[in-house]
Amino acid sequence: MTTEQGIIRLTDFADDQRMSHLYEKFILEYYVQEYGQKYRGFTAKAAMIPWQLDDSNKNLLPVMKSDVLLSYGGRKLVIDAKYYAHSLQSNFDTKTIHSANLYQIFAYVKNLAAMRRDDTVAGMLLYARTDEEIVPDEDYQMSGNRISVKTLDLGQEFPVIKEQLDKIVTEYFTELG
Repeated sequence: MTTEQGIIRLTDFADDQRMSHLYEKFILEYYVQEYGQKYRGFTAKAAMIPWQLDDSNKNLLPVMKSDVLLSYGGRKLVIDAKYYAHSLQSNFDTKTIHSANLYQIFAYVKNLAAMRRDDTVAGMLLYARTDEEIVPDEDYQMSGNRISVKTLDLGQEFPVIKEQLDKIVTEYFTELG
């Protein structure tokens, strides 16, 4: 994710929007191929998450569509893949998670959990690694649900990328580990 002299040259490949879409599709298809076909009952898909409203007024509400929704054994993990030049935002020299991204994954998780009426739903922001010093790797408990912010290092050989993606599954679906 740099145009400076080095080993990896991805930024010149396509514009950021197309690269972001490719990143989302790569993660989804990895889980479809590696787990969806090997484990009975495991699903990986992009899914619409309906708003859990107290009335029927849906006017002007945006659509909630997850990049990746993994399901197995009654548990669900919503993954929102983020491909940005900067995985953290900066405010007065303080680095934090992008607010809008955190609000988005929280909304996905809480609406899906409310629909299911349980807390077996977790969420993850999965950033593509950049050359920034701080690499997000955090887990939070928010209103009864686990929300994680992780980084996928695409600058590695594929076996290492595979290991990173497999670790996500084995941490959330321990019976597959």
